[in-house]
Amino acid sequence: MTIAIDVHLDADAAARMARDVRAGLCDYPKELAPKYFYDDRGSRLFEQITELPEYYPTRAEREILEQRSGEILDAAGCPSTLTELGSGSAAKTRHLLSAMRDRNSLHTYVPVDISEEITHRTAAELVDEYPGLNVHGLVCDFEQYLERIPHGTDRRMIAFLGGTIGNLYPRPRQDFLERIAALLGPSDHLLLGTDLIKDRARLEAAYDDSAGITAEFNKNVLAVLNEEFDADFDLDAFEHVARYDAEAERMDIRLRSLADQEVRLEGLDLDVPFAAGEEMRTEISTKFSRERLESVYAGAGLELRGWFTDADGDYALSLAGVA
Repeated sequence: MTIAIDVHLDADAAARMARDVRAGLCDYPKELAPKYFYDDRGSRLFEQITELPEYYPTRAEREILEQRSGEILDAAGCPSTLTELGSGSAAKTRHLLSAMRDRNSLHTYVPVDISEEITHRTAAELVDEYPGLNVHGLVCDFEQYLERIPHGTDRRMIAFLGGTIGNLYPRPRQDFLERIAALLGPSDHLLLGTDLIKDRARLEAAYDDSAGITAEFNKNVLAVLNEEFDADFDLDAFEHVARYDAEAERMDIRLRSLADQEVRLEGLDLDVPFAAGEEMRTEISTKFSRERLESVYAGAGLELRGWFTDADGDYALSLAGVA
């Protein structure tokens, strides 16, 4: 076994965040990128969200991986290399790794994550759990450094779990999938997690839970801006809004200003007015049908080769290869 961790942390990340935030706050309607939820507190809050009774996606995806990893790997031709985008602690991914081991195909795991600490810790744990496993990690913003992912040797599967693809607007989503398609050889596959279209009430409850954890998570982006840019957002002056846009088939997550107010971001030398009732978008989460996803794949030069859902049909993992 071997462990190798390549680090490509962006020296301009702070400047890029400043540009993103300035552009979003000066746009109409205002908008912030959801990746800025995730400071330490935001990450802890999201972990709490995944355990809420209303929030089904994490449980549904875990169920599929627990029960159908073998089927997934067989459909993918038993890959020997598993690459995971946004790997974190690889908690769910262990089901795939174990199924690969059971098929004597497991050779290399390539975790791709922004946290160097978590990537090193996870690599050390996995080589103990899976004797003979090689880990070649990549610490980076995978949207920026996607093309630096190690290729591995034989059949490869790139996993992008958690439904994160739904946070991208259609054009960036297609661009991202086209970039993944360009990385795939004829025997390689993408394993993609997507939330499925369902009843409005269930969707809205999943993003606006009765305990208020999702609202707290949404407001945390303002705390991040206060910390990063010496801003003076009053979190109590905004309320969480989560509604399903049936036409676009996506959840639309916003913060609504409760009063006329002006916020100062000293680090950006920027004053931002908010009118009472004005909403600022902080996230979208697109929901898919099988037919819609097939169309999305086709637009990126991919074809659907496998479809796996939980027992209730709430969530899907799909396999795609180059068309």
